[in-house]
Amino acid sequence: MSERKQQILQAAIEIIAGQGYGSLTMRALARASDLKLGALQYHYKTRDDMLRALVGYIADEYRQSFELVAGEVDTPNVDDIVQFILDDSIDSALQSDKLWPQLWAMAEVEPLVADLVGEIYEEYLQIIERLFEAVGSKSPRAEALFILSLVEGTTLFVGSGRPWQAEKETVREAVVDYVQSRFNPGSKKALK
Repeated sequence: MSERKQQILQAAIEIIAGQGYGSLTMRALARASDLKLGALQYHYKTRDDMLRALVGYIADEYRQSFELVAGEVDTPNVDDIVQFILDDSIDSALQSDKLWPQLWAMAEVEPLVADLVGEIYEEYLQIIERLFEAVGSKSPRAEALFILSLVEGTTLFVGSGRPWQAEKETVREAVVDYVQSRFNPGSKKALK
């Protein structure tokens, strides 16, 4: 991807995170990118092309970041994945606490975004599901969905600018403890 396309997509992220997904129009994106509309359409002919590229860019950023984290351990476990999602090491570039709630809302009205965001989550779900299978879960898919829902839900409640933001670290510790107890059956906190 060219540096200019990356700058345009970063401007789209800033519009979504700062003003809401409803503000992301091709004209607004052209203005935010210091381009004329025709110049923007040289890079992205349609809004759908731009949305595909945007969600692909976001997915690639997370994939690359996850590969770095996964490369630090032999085999990432659920705890590694949960901590990766909770810590969100690329938050500053993507403004994740503000971006993801907007993407979720956007997915409700933009089928293309719903499909693309679904693809991102499906990757994590498959990894977590395989890890639950490895520990003998009776319903690995359901547990994977539960964990991903729990982790992603923290964005809505303790993310940047949220009423309970001050409790983010305590919530993070509680989620990590919960996940660790699930995978450590001998502990006092183990689930029944």
